[in-house]
Amino acid sequence: MSEQWTQEQIAQAEKARTEWVREQFQKANQYLAGKGILPDNVAVSESRYLPPYFAVWKLNTKEKQSYWVISGDLPTDHIAVSAASNAREAVRAFSLHWQLKAQQIADSGLQDKTQHDFANLLVKRAHNLYDMFNKDELWQMESAGEV
Repeated sequence: MSEQWTQEQIAQAEKARTEWVREQFQKANQYLAGKGILPDNVAVSESRYLPPYFAVWKLNTKEKQSYWVISGDLPTDHIAVSAASNAREAVRAFSLHWQLKAQQIADSGLQDKTQHDFANLLVKRAHNLYDMFNKDELWQMESAGEV
């Protein structure tokens, strides 16, 4: 038996997706601003999102700097645009960066539960991101938007 969606359900789902994307864009901008980096605009055609998991934004600053910023159901983070040629490569770069960061936390010898929990979260999200990076079918779409 297949589920039939009503026009209202489709509209509600689209509204929820649009709101999630807007929230992630705001989260990415606020994150950079909190780091003292003031975004000027977004490279929409190079940004990608997969609600409700993650969004990867290419944000440009007035100082002519560009960053990949990731947000969603994971830690918000940024890397220089030079670290990845496109959003897919940025997902891989974040995955590898988080694995290294988790290892550094583990190697520090600190027994702080918060740091330990954060390292575990980084490892889990890094593995999930890498799995998504590897799924060619998610990255077939050439234009901006959902992967």
